[in-house]
Amino acid sequence: MRIDLHTHSAVSDGTDTPTELVHAAAAAGLDVVAITDHDTTASWAAAARAASETNLTLIRGSEISTQLGPRSVHLLGYLFDPDEPLLAAELDLIRDNRVPRLQEMTRRLQEQGVLVTWDDVLEQAGSAESVGRPHLADALVARGFVASREVAFATLLGWQSPAYVAKYSPDTAAAIRLVRAAGGVPVIAHPWAGGRRGALDLAMIASLIDAGLAGLEVDHLDHDDRTRAELRGTADDLGLIVTGSSDYHGTGKQGYGLGVCTTSPQSYEALLAAAGPNGVDVVG
Repeated sequence: MRIDLHTHSAVSDGTDTPTELVHAAAAAGLDVVAITDHDTTASWAAAARAASETNLTLIRGSEISTQLGPRSVHLLGYLFDPDEPLLAAELDLIRDNRVPRLQEMTRRLQEQGVLVTWDDVLEQAGSAESVGRPHLADALVARGFVASREVAFATLLGWQSPAYVAKYSPDTAAAIRLVRAAGGVPVIAHPWAGGRRGALDLAMIASLIDAGLAGLEVDHLDHDDRTRAELRGTADDLGLIVTGSSDYHGTGKQGYGLGVCTTSPQSYEALLAAAGPNGVDVVG
């Protein structure tokens, strides 16, 4: 059984439509796929329709932007009720803040002589419900300022860049509680990617269990073998579910193909068992 619990469509910063993503997952030989667009559930309906056309099981979720101290922490929320008022309002707030943040980053780039425009960003975002730095990166690529999204983040859009602007994100523990209250299952995405090891140590992870943290995404391409082993030990020590996934973005993230990392059937069953009665069911 092949299970991939972290993917993105063009509703946020992927390049496949939700329908294309689900059919690509089936073609890749997956049995279960989760669609987890950033801070939105707008891809759920189309993905569910597509899943009904395949033998694939769909897990509906979202990757929620949160903040733990000075560092960004991404939280994968699975199977939550999208109409739960408090969580829905928080997702709206996070998404709404993305627009002025990117507009300000665009303005700062222009001040540095990087003449990308807001219209360029919107052209790259297309019909995305949740716009983000990857769309600004794509605009920079299209205008010939950088060769790829990865280069854009490394040179012009990273947190150390003069153009960088922080975005609104709720406290991680508060977001975990919101997901739980909506019947969902909260799992920290790629906990030690991007230098987060020091900012998200064992004590910090343990402190989030009281809020309702259910698991850690351990098997991810941004974690080397040593990191995976340490995180797996941490999860075992704390009684957390271990997940694995591709973090697929279509052509927007090279090398992160569907199913490149997967979740064990045992962890998948544990995740389903952790969902609350007021959440949503799997599709398929």
